[in-house]
Amino acid sequence: MMSDAYQPRTLPQLVTQAAATHGARTAITDGDVTLSYTQLDEARIAAGRAFIAAGLGKGDRIAIWAPNIYQWIIAAIGAQSVGGVLVPLNTRMKGAEAAYVLQASGAKLLFTVGDFLGVNYPALLQEQALPALEQVVMLDGGDGGVSWEIFLAEGDSVAAQEVAARADELTPDDVLDILFTSGTTGNPKGVVTCHGQNIRTFENWSATVGLRADDNYLVINPFFHSFGYKAGWLACIIRGAHMLPVKNFDLDAVMAQIARERISMIPGPPTIYQSLLAHPQRADYDLSSLRLAVTGAAPVPVSLVEQMREALGFEVVVTAYGLTESCGVVSICRADDSAERISHSSGKAMDGVEMKCVDAAGTTVAAGQEGEIWFRGFNVMRGYLDNPEETAKTVTVDGWLKTGDVGVMDAEGYVRITDRIKDMFIVGGFNTYPAEIENILCGMPGVARAAVIGVPDERMGEVARAYIVREAGADLDEAAVIAWSREQMANYKVPRSVGFLDEFPMNAGGKILKNNLRDLAAKELA
Repeated sequence: MMSDAYQPRTLPQLVTQAAATHGARTAITDGDVTLSYTQLDEARIAAGRAFIAAGLGKGDRIAIWAPNIYQWIIAAIGAQSVGGVLVPLNTRMKGAEAAYVLQASGAKLLFTVGDFLGVNYPALLQEQALPALEQVVMLDGGDGGVSWEIFLAEGDSVAAQEVAARADELTPDDVLDILFTSGTTGNPKGVVTCHGQNIRTFENWSATVGLRADDNYLVINPFFHSFGYKAGWLACIIRGAHMLPVKNFDLDAVMAQIARERISMIPGPPTIYQSLLAHPQRADYDLSSLRLAVTGAAPVPVSLVEQMREALGFEVVVTAYGLTESCGVVSICRADDSAERISHSSGKAMDGVEMKCVDAAGTTVAAGQEGEIWFRGFNVMRGYLDNPEETAKTVTVDGWLKTGDVGVMDAEGYVRITDRIKDMFIVGGFNTYPAEIENILCGMPGVARAAVIGVPDERMGEVARAYIVREAGADLDEAAVIAWSREQMANYKVPRSVGFLDEFPMNAGGKILKNNLRDLAAKELA
């Protein structure tokens, strides 16, 4: 356990200390750009000056809507060093989805790109009302706003000492970020977390998984997600590791990069490792540098853990469980756990955190009994943004956070996630919430009611299947629903199949019986 003598830190303190400790060691390699830890700290200060010049006050929000590029990190740590609050946006969002997060967070500045996979992000916002948004900055120099270079140059009028003074005013209890998580009620909720708790969570995580300063860490998970941001570049700064952001996952490019850059750490959902194992030319690549894998977000077969160790050469394979509301981590396997334990559990509570399974009355159940997972500790969010009612429903008066996930805990505290109270399912590592998709589908002409479930998919783990009750006289078919959905929602949310019913199976309270729909889907898809 961490002792009471633990000294919490702020983000600017962390980066300053990393520069002092690791200096000339490489912090980031992104294509032709290489930054040492000293240069990363200098870039942080330059960005901080630009944020002060742009009028960013303590507690003001900045949004970043971009793929994994080095400028993403510099914009984030620059803003966070002067009291700004980071709001990451999912790169798969459509305009209305992104606008909701921008409106709800009141973001003053948006950092984005003009072209990623053929999408111009500013163009998606043209029809949206964003009264709080003062400036759009283009990290890649594309069209749609002021360039990143011009934004930084504006900071030349601000002394570096002003950044230091603003950083010195920050405490570990000041807000670091607001990550929006889709809820069962349709609109995403903003999860508010602070400097100190995030850094402590990932100090803990990094030490438990064994991330080292000499690791070359290929950050495949997107920066907008806590897996790519907090377990990604933040963990690298904590440990002094070398981060190599991946903008867009391309298997051949990743295999070549592992060999070229001597990659030792690759995290991600199980699909990433299954893709590496299945590659027909795997033997042509030198993968001998691989050392550490951290997986989760989907079930992990025992055979996969064994193959990762034997065929891919990973020394350490661990699984973890967390949610946005926990700064990203609740439980974690230990490096010396068996393949069976890693496959069949999501680890035990990390140091300094308590975890229990409870029944419907909130009473702790016996080991081996199913119950809702609750946890408490330094990693519990400060609350949902501007939503005290939801916060009070989620966090008890004595500090336990109700996850909504159902699990079984063994006598040693290792937990196995068995179901989700909230019906969430995971598409290729992305948390997907039926209520959100259902709300969007009900806006389609001809749809009277919609119900969405997750169904198994070999490649993605699970995908959405929609059931629809048509309005009288409507002439909808599966292809039309899928095509409309592709226009209205992020790709991972789009139903891959659609069934039509005259009415939904309901309970006495008028609630759709999702288990009946799952049974129906299993028969239909068989």
